Order: sequence, then C-alpha cells, then structure tokens
Amino acid sequence: MDDATSFLNADPFSRELGIRLINASPGEATLHLDITGRHLNSHGTVHGGVIFSLADVAFAVASNTSGIPAVAINTSITYMKAATSGTLVAEAKEFSSNPKLGSYIVEVYDQEREKIAVFQGLAYRRSPRR
Repeated sequence: MDDATSFLNADPFSRELGIRLINASPGEATLHLDITGRHLNSHGTVHGGVIFSLADVAFAVASNTSGIPAVAINTSITYMKAATSGTLVAEAKEFSSNPKLGSYIVEVYDQEREKIAVFQGLAYRRSPRR
C-alpha cells in the first residue's frame, strides 16, 4: 500500500478534494471522501464532478498497483442517487486484464452503503522504456 499512498500523495487535485486512501492491493483500491460545503452544487447535492473525480482516482490507484504505469483511455459513469452529506466511499476492482489493458469497475457508495454511482474505466498499461 506504500506505493499506492505515494501515488495518491503525488496528486495535488486529489489532496485538494480531500480524497483519502483506505486500502489498496493489486487491482483494487478503496478511497473515502468526507463531504463538505465545497463539494456541493447549487442544488445542495454533491457535484457530479466530485463524484466522478473520486471514482476516477480510485480507478487510477487500482490500475497502477501492478507497478506498470497505466493511464485511462476510456471512462464512463452512471449516477444512481444524489448525496448531500456524510462520507462517500469508492471501491475499484479490476475485472479484466491483459498485458496492455485493464478494465475496472468503481462503485461509489454513501455511508449507508447506498449506491451513488457506477464508473467503468479502461486503462492502458505503458511498456517500460528500454
């Protein structure tokens, strides 16, 4: 998890949002975000961009746990329910992998374990330069 912690600490945007790493293992990551007023939109609900960012960071951490640099080449998100307060949890899991590509699902929950969003991501693993 030290590498995942270092990876996340090197991301100023994640720090600015308040995203915290809870757990990481090969192909998986769990992150938390405590909702504050700065995360809300004009409707008083968590901004969709904040939810997307949390899911995207979980995807990035999970896809980089193998030690091979990976970058997103395609992502999508479906929002299921609005959140207004408490904590959001993003759980990323790899569901398909080959030497060049990894496919991931990230589920975002609120503190009651109600599903807020489902994010899908495809990561390209860059070959080490020779």
